[in-house]
Amino acid sequence: MKNKIKMDFVEQTVLLSSGIKWITIAIFAGLVVGSVTGVFLKLLHLGESHMTKWNYYYLFMPITFFLSSLLVVKLAPDAEGHGTEKVIEAVHQKQGKIDIKVIPVKLLATLITLISGGSAGKEGPCAQIGAGIASFFSDLFKIKDPLDRKRFVICGISAGFAGVFGTPIAGAVFAAEVLYVGRFSYIVLLPSLIASYVSCLVNEALEVSHLSYMIQLNPMSNIKMFLNMLLFGAFMGSLAMLFIRILNFTEESMAKINLYKPYKGIIGGLILVIIVYLTDTKDYIGLGTDVINKSVSGQSVGGLDFLLKMFTTSVTLGSGGSGGILTPIFYIGATAGNAWGQMMHGNIAFFSAVGMVAFLAACANTPIAGILIAMELFGVEVASYASIAIVVGYLMVGHKSVYPSQILVIHKSPSMDTELNCEIGQVQEEAHIKIKNKSKLLEKLYDHNKNI
Repeated sequence: MKNKIKMDFVEQTVLLSSGIKWITIAIFAGLVVGSVTGVFLKLLHLGESHMTKWNYYYLFMPITFFLSSLLVVKLAPDAEGHGTEKVIEAVHQKQGKIDIKVIPVKLLATLITLISGGSAGKEGPCAQIGAGIASFFSDLFKIKDPLDRKRFVICGISAGFAGVFGTPIAGAVFAAEVLYVGRFSYIVLLPSLIASYVSCLVNEALEVSHLSYMIQLNPMSNIKMFLNMLLFGAFMGSLAMLFIRILNFTEESMAKINLYKPYKGIIGGLILVIIVYLTDTKDYIGLGTDVINKSVSGQSVGGLDFLLKMFTTSVTLGSGGSGGILTPIFYIGATAGNAWGQMMHGNIAFFSAVGMVAFLAACANTPIAGILIAMELFGVEVASYASIAIVVGYLMVGHKSVYPSQILVIHKSPSMDTELNCEIGQVQEEAHIKIKNKSKLLEKLYDHNKNI
């Protein structure tokens, strides 16, 4: 008995001292990352408000995409892409080490991309900036343990994410969930939560505005709502699969163009200028928060808006523009849900809200974070129904992701036989996927598609 009491005392002492250590580190991360991301968001808002006063501001996109790509190529190649993907890559391949030059380069490249109309988001750069700050202080504080360093960097990711959307719980869970497909990193949950909350408090003090919605649910039987969510979740998962394919195809096509990388930015910018001219609207460029707000407030938007946004986002990020991908994902999900609500003569605001979180969960393989975002943005009642669509969408997208550096730990279905403990980008190659116990019909269909 004495030995057991002694062991309990030792265990509690170790856990308490470790908890105090990581709460202190997380508070520090939240304060620093929240301050930097808050300044970034204020600068972005200021730049957008001044730039959009001129009706033809989008004509600068070829120049700004060129400059954005040039900054990255010349000063910090690790700042390339949509932020979160590079952080995941750094955690898995570089023990969380990120070049400090990434912070100012990513900040400036994203600012000039977004204020000129680039179709990208602000959360990816904030996550990368947060992770870069954490990596820098890991060196400064001489944190040598690779696991501790990774935990600190993940605190930076959660603080950056939460600072942008004002969702501290979802921010912490997203950071713990996004690294792997099939594994949740419980060891980082406490520091991530603390860093997220502190970052939100700092952004609140800096008067950074966040998304906030009130969704009114129409009376509907639980059985009908359940069936609706099953069908809608399958639609969102299929749509996520399409977006990932378009994103990859565009990036591969741009990579095949035999030109100096920054020159590809000019091509991408010109394509977006042409789209604005042909559609006679700027709804498909920039952050698109006005369209998101319109969708979730229950106003009808164009039935094909989500497809055009997929294309403009893919072109922006594939040609050298800098920015995140989650804000476009929210746009695509909200407008797709809006179109679905119109088609089904349902509650447009509700389907737009569910579309936002279901599409995020499918694209990023983060169903738990998706449910929590729904809860924090739209309330528990909406989240309870949205959870069905979220999980169905997550399964329907298969072994694909907008973050190809995610590590696949567990198969999404026992009928699928794929490589495990490898990047999901590798699994996306058809040669890495096998189907167990195929029926004759399914086997013929699979073999036929394989030979095409």
